Amino acid sequence: MALQIESELTCSLGVTDMAASIDWYERVMQCKLLYRVDEIGWCELATPMAGVNIGLSQVESVVQGGGATNVFEVADIDAAKAHLDALEVRQDGAIQHIPGMVRLLSFYDPDGNCFMLSKSEMAR
Repeated sequence: MALQIESELTCSLGVTDMAASIDWYERVMQCKLLYRVDEIGWCELATPMAGVNIGLSQVESVVQGGGATNVFEVADIDAAKAHLDALEVRQDGAIQHIPGMVRLLSFYDPDGNCFMLSKSEMAR
């Protein structure tokens, strides 16, 4: 029997302050809180991308380095960078440009979890 992947993806991340992280993801990423279960230190937020959620797990400390980097495509990467700048979100330098392929921008949540924004230049 083949693996049958459905239409929902949850990106699970560790955070040290659940309330502050929910606020950050709502303000910065325009996520909407779906539910929160304090007894197990877990919540899920819907991203603006249909079928993609972010799950936050309360942990004592977040280990830096390694792991997956979640990449979200944006309509306008310059406008997205301006949004991050206005909210003083830590970024990994300027927008990277791979001519004819993609523009990329890395940024971090308050616990150092890495995300990336992309704007493709390739014809689809």
